[in-house]
Amino acid sequence: MSLTRRQVTTAALAAVPLAVAATGPASAAVSSGRVRREPTVYLAGDSTAAQKYADARPETGWGMALPFFLRTGLKVSNHAVNGRSSKSFIDEGLLDVVLGAIRPGDFLIVQFGHNDSKVADPTRYTEPWTTYQDYLRQYIDGARARGARPVLATSVERRKFDAGGVAQPTHGEYPAAMRALAQEEGVALLDIQALSLALWQKLGVEETKKYFNWTETEQDNTHFNPPGAIAVARLVASELLRRRVLAPRDVRRLNETVPESWITWPQA
Repeated sequence: MSLTRRQVTTAALAAVPLAVAATGPASAAVSSGRVRREPTVYLAGDSTAAQKYADARPETGWGMALPFFLRTGLKVSNHAVNGRSSKSFIDEGLLDVVLGAIRPGDFLIVQFGHNDSKVADPTRYTEPWTTYQDYLRQYIDGARARGARPVLATSVERRKFDAGGVAQPTHGEYPAAMRALAQEEGVALLDIQALSLALWQKLGVEETKKYFNWTETEQDNTHFNPPGAIAVARLVASELLRRRVLAPRDVRRLNETVPESWITWPQA
């Protein structure tokens, strides 16, 4: 996706991702006199999931809303960065940061594809059935080597409709390549591309504008506002439960309203 001034995230910010508990401070369970470390859900991805700051408001990454659907104590460490592909995230050392922090029992959700299709940009482009899968394997292998569980998530869909009002896929072969890789590697797959496409179709041409970053000065059909981020985070949490990545006790509010006012944009 092309980057506007408001969408640019600096490398310095990327190096200090926010770790957010579902509500309140992180907690540890105590069992038989021994402290049991709570797992952390790590996110590696692009601007659709990334933490946004005050200068980008109301733009909201779905990773900012994910903690609202997870139980207290289950933290989200959001390392997603604007404009990155599966390749550039690794080449810039961002995966090394994640793997340096991740621990046994943690989870690594990987969502890339939006920027992998940038054919004109060799720093980001990957080919769906070869280099894209090769880079994704590095996330899978890195997480597994550290005792963490990798989870692949197909890219959330953009807002695009044809003249007849039918929601259109925009990610080419990348979702199919990720699905095939997940099956090959025995990795849980969150098919957010298919689920979000169905949601946009259900909402329709006009209603979906309320979920994307449409403002007086910008008509953005890729990035979300608070309602959109909350809706996509709900899909992610639902898939984490359905795919048995998380247990029922780990997920909450799937059928409840999450207020937009819970979204906050810290100062950069």
